[in-house]
Parts: sequence; structure tokens; C-alpha cells
Amino acid sequence: MKTMSEALQKLTGGQLRHFLGAMTTNRFTGLLTGAFVTASVQSSTATTVMTVSFVNAGLLTLAQAISVIMGANIGTTVTAWIMSVFGFQIDMNNLIFPLFALAVPLIFSNKSQKKSFGEFIFGFAFMFLGLTTLRENAMHMDLEHNAAILGFITSCKEWGFLSILLFLLIGSIITMCAQSSAAVMAITLILCSSGVLDLYLGIALVMGENIGTTVTSNIAALTANAQARRAALAHFIFNTFGVIWILCIFHPFVNMVSDMVEHLFPGGNPEVAITYKLSAFHTAFNICNVLILIWFIKPIEKIVCWVIKPKEDEEEFRLRFITGGLLSTAELSIVQARKEINLFAERTRRMFGMVRDLLHISNENDFNKLFSRIEKYENISDNMELEIANYLNQVSEGRLSSESKLKIRAMLREVTEIESIGDSCYNLARTINHKYRGNEDFTEKQYSHIHQMFQLTDDALNQMVSLVEDEGHQVDVNKSFNLENEINNYRSQLKNQNVLDVNNKEYDYQMGVHYMDLIGECEKLGDYIVNVVEARTFGAVVALGRRHGHMGAAAVTHDLRHVGEIDVHQVALHRDDLGDALGRRTQNVV
Repeated sequence: MKTMSEALQKLTGGQLRHFLGAMTTNRFTGLLTGAFVTASVQSSTATTVMTVSFVNAGLLTLAQAISVIMGANIGTTVTAWIMSVFGFQIDMNNLIFPLFALAVPLIFSNKSQKKSFGEFIFGFAFMFLGLTTLRENAMHMDLEHNAAILGFITSCKEWGFLSILLFLLIGSIITMCAQSSAAVMAITLILCSSGVLDLYLGIALVMGENIGTTVTSNIAALTANAQARRAALAHFIFNTFGVIWILCIFHPFVNMVSDMVEHLFPGGNPEVAITYKLSAFHTAFNICNVLILIWFIKPIEKIVCWVIKPKEDEEEFRLRFITGGLLSTAELSIVQARKEINLFAERTRRMFGMVRDLLHISNENDFNKLFSRIEKYENISDNMELEIANYLNQVSEGRLSSESKLKIRAMLREVTEIESIGDSCYNLARTINHKYRGNEDFTEKQYSHIHQMFQLTDDALNQMVSLVEDEGHQVDVNKSFNLENEINNYRSQLKNQNVLDVNNKEYDYQMGVHYMDLIGECEKLGDYIVNVVEARTFGAVVALGRRHGHMGAAAVTHDLRHVGEIDVHQVALHRDDLGDALGRRTQNVV
């Protein structure tokens, strides 16, 4: 089941992610999407863990996730029907080894799509090999005539309704341990078809599986953010509520399903008939549960939000989207990293806002408190760069398309440059701190110039964050380059003016040093911002490259033309501005 699920995820790749996002606009489309994906992937565990991952990555809202999880519970019933029909009515031995023969050459193919398709066929064949082996060995064990087993089951039946609760608990525990409701469902079908268990105890195991299967998504969500943990808890609440109400009408409901199956499939083999009854109960139970709870998604959302509160430091001082363990599925990795980079960029903008506030604080306690906070943000910035880069390096070691690998390279550059912005913000704070510890202050004229430079830098940062978070590629990139040119020109103007002001004794040399350190650091910060913009733009071009390959060639031609327009004499006259432009255009071509 695991091999089949992973192979299908590789085959669908980003399409599955976009499909989930597009098809969860309301509760009913979300429900159908969850059912369709689970029926395709043949694993409700894979769908629910994937859904929790999408919530963790910010791709789905909590309400959307709950509807998808409800649909997954319906989709998983298809697995029981496949096993009932193919595993018990058709001799799969005639198909298993031809499927293996087809799968193995595909697995060793150099093409990723063929390899994934081969893995899917291999997993499918292996599942039925395991199912037929289990069935044959269960029959050879002759459990229906085993005195100890029969004695235990007979004694349980004497407990009445307590026996149902006992087998419900056993089903939950086994599913928790096996981490697969499909595997436990297969065992239940075999035990019932062999005559070891009767219909009622078999259905009690099936209900236990519905509770036990929620454990996987809750384990997966342990390292995730609050929204992902809430989605996993909603899965548990949904399935547990269904089990509670079905227990209230257990015997009438089971008898109704049993009569329906006997009416639809009269005179069938009793061994096959009981597997149909189990599969029909599984389907009827989940459909009825969804029909009841589909109208209560908002109350469920409120309950899980009330139960699980976000940690105090969760929003501020930890990676929000990149998590370890079960959430790191291949097709989500790049999206998780992108969301984390967006957050990283937002944090550096917030850090620059603190620097602007620091410039005007006169109270020493408040100044020290804010300066310490900026220092903490700088440490967080270093850690975030390291963790995101390590994560991207791990992702790049997997099987990825060339397009995805180019995206990762661009994202690594973004992370490095954003961390440099954090370093620049800290350098600005240190310069303000040095000035604060001295006996003199900036003049009004200097403050006016610093405010103007800070405003230009802040505008550039805001534009950068908008571009980094822009998924539709609708933000104007040229605005970032124009702002950087303004910052460079203003820095050059103030640099020349500073020499004149120091010579005219408007302020002493040391204050001039602090003043130009702030102006110069803002100019460096502007360069880092442009580097982030270029890296992000490159990532966007890569995303469009396969559909619009000619755009890449046009961009290179455009930049080569600009390189040609910058000659040596111009660079000699305007080294700072044109040197930066030449470097940037050359880098674009590379």
C-alpha cells in the first residue's frame, strides 16, 4: 500500500497539489476531492497525512482540510471492495507474477514517469500477493476448528454488547500498531471468510480500524504547526463520533446492511457474501457519517481551535512550514520551502522596522530591550538560513525534475541573500547603538537624510516581500530595480555632501562616520534586496520555462544587449551605479 501510494504521488506530482487546491472551494467539492484522491491512491492514511501536510504548508485552510478528510473516509471504502471482489472471488495468482514481470523492467527505467508507474504496478501486485498468501495460510491454519480460538470467541459472545466494544478496542490497537487500516481490513475479511469471526465481531473490528487509522495523521502532525494538529484532531473527532452513534443502533444498522447485500447478491457463496457485507457496512457507515457531519464543519473547526492553542513562540521563533518526519513528502518539499522563504522575507522586513524604531528611542531600558530583540532576530535569521538550506539540499538529493532542481538553486540563493539582509539590519542597529553610547547626536539635516534613505529601503523591502509572496507573477519587477537605482544615487549624493559638511564643521568627523555607515549599509541592503528579486524572478522564469521556452532566450538577449551598452568609459565615470548594473546584467545572463 505504501509503495502504491508513494508511486502515485510521484506520478501526479504537482498536479495533485494543484488539483486539491482548486477542488476544495467548498465543502462538497472538498468531499468529492478527498474521496477521489483516496480511491486513486488506495490509502486514506496517505490522503490524510498529505492533507495535514497541505494545511501545515498553508495550501489548505482548516475547513477545507476537514472536508477532504471526510471524503477520504468514503474513498477508503473502495479498497475493501477491491479486496472483496478481486481477492476473494477472482484467483489473483494468475495475474500477480505477470504484473511483477511488467513492473520490474519499468522500475529500472531511466525515465521518472515509467519508474513511478512500475513502482505502482509492483505495489499493486505485492498487495495481492500478500492478500492471497494471508488467505491461503489462514485456511491452512484451520482456525475455524481451533478449540482455543473458538472458545475465546464463544466466551466473548456471552458478554453481549461488551464483546462488540472489546473487538472495537482490539481493531483500534491493531490498526494503531500496523499504521494501515487497509492491512487490518484485509485480515478482518480473511478471518470472517474463514468462519473464524461472525459478522458482528468482524464489523466491530472494522469500526475499531476507523478510530485506529486516525493515529497516523496525529503522529504526523506532532511536529507541525497548530493548524495541522487541528486538522489531525478533526479527523479523530469525525471518526470517533461516527463510531459512537453507530454503536447506539448497532444491531439494526448491521441487519439492514446484511439484508440489503442478500437482496442484491442472492444465493452467493457464504464466504464471499460475508466479505461483501463487511465492505457494504464500511461504505454505508462512512457515507452516513459524512452526510450527518458535513453540515457541522464550522462547529468542528471551532472545537479543534478551542482544544489546540498555538504555542506562544510558534508564530515568531520557529520554522512554521518546514517540519521533519512524516510530513516531508517529495511533492510538498518545494512548496513548504517556498512558504518558509516567504515567512523569512517577512521577518527581515519586520527586523528593519525595529531598526527604524531604534533610531528614535531615548529611554535606555527601551533601547536595550529593542536592541536585544534585534540581536535575537539576527540569530533566528542565521538559523533559518541554515535550516532552510539544509532542507533544500536534502530535497535536491531525491528524484526531482530538472525544473525543480533549478527552482531549488534559485531558492538557495534567495535564502542566502535574505540572511544577508538580516545581517545588514543588525549592522544598522549596531551603528545606532554606537551612536547612542556617544555624547553627540545627529543634526536635523542628517536625520532628514537618514529618514529618506530608510524610507527608500523600506519601500524596496516591501516590494521584495510582495514579489517573493507573489504566486501569480503579477508584481512589477522593474519597480525593485528603480528603487535600487534611487538608493544608489541618493547614497552617492549624500557621500559627496558629507565631505562638504564635515569640512564646513556642521558636525564632527565621528558623527559623519556613523552617518555614512548607516547610509552605506542601506545601500548594501538594497543590493541584497535586488539579488533576492533576481533569484525569485529566475525561479518564476523556470516555472514558466517549459511552456514559454522562448522567453528565456529573449531574457538572455535582453541582458546581453544591456551588457553591451555599458562601456568602460561609463564605468570609469559612474563606477558604483554602472558597475552594479554590469554585474547584475552579467549575472542574469549566467
